[in-house]
Amino acid sequence: MNRERAVADVSGLPTVVFGPRNLVWWGTTGFAVIEGFSLGLCAVTYVYLRKNYSVWPPEGTKMPSLLLPTINMAIMLASLPLAMWTKKRAERLELGASRIGLILSAIVGLVVFGLRIAEFTSLNTQWNSNAYSSIIWTILGFHGTLILIDVYDTIGITLISFLRMESKWFPEIADNATYWMFTVLVWFPLYLLVYFGPRWL
Repeated sequence: MNRERAVADVSGLPTVVFGPRNLVWWGTTGFAVIEGFSLGLCAVTYVYLRKNYSVWPPEGTKMPSLLLPTINMAIMLASLPLAMWTKKRAERLELGASRIGLILSAIVGLVVFGLRIAEFTSLNTQWNSNAYSSIIWTILGFHGTLILIDVYDTIGITLISFLRMESKWFPEIADNATYWMFTVLVWFPLYLLVYFGPRWL
């Protein structure tokens, strides 16, 4: 007995899609939601701990320095147009421009990550000195892992774009740029909390 099977002609469907039609977009978005929630918990913890101290930072703890963290924050904000430009080039399937955007993004990411490591000295306290010290080290360190992940991903996609580029990688480039924008924008309120919180709260 021959069984009939329903078939559909999908030859007319696009081979490259962006945004919610792409599975990688959902993975990137899900990861951003999880990481954003985790950083939100860190911020809530900071505020909760502040309510338990009459003096903030606790007595004997220096205020965090502003110069290096502010320079790094400025670089991160200045990198947003580059990320948006790279995303647009990828969505237009422009390989040469996408490669340029990836290379520049990787360089910016490495600089920002290097400055993040140096930022720990700007906290002017050790992670185990008190609860205040622990939470600001946790916030910096946790967000630093997001920077590292993005740098690793950017360098990887850059190498792929030169070694074995296919059209399916363009959505990856676009999502990589989107994730960097998330990494920068989620840090801005945390930057204010860590470095100006002791001065304002």
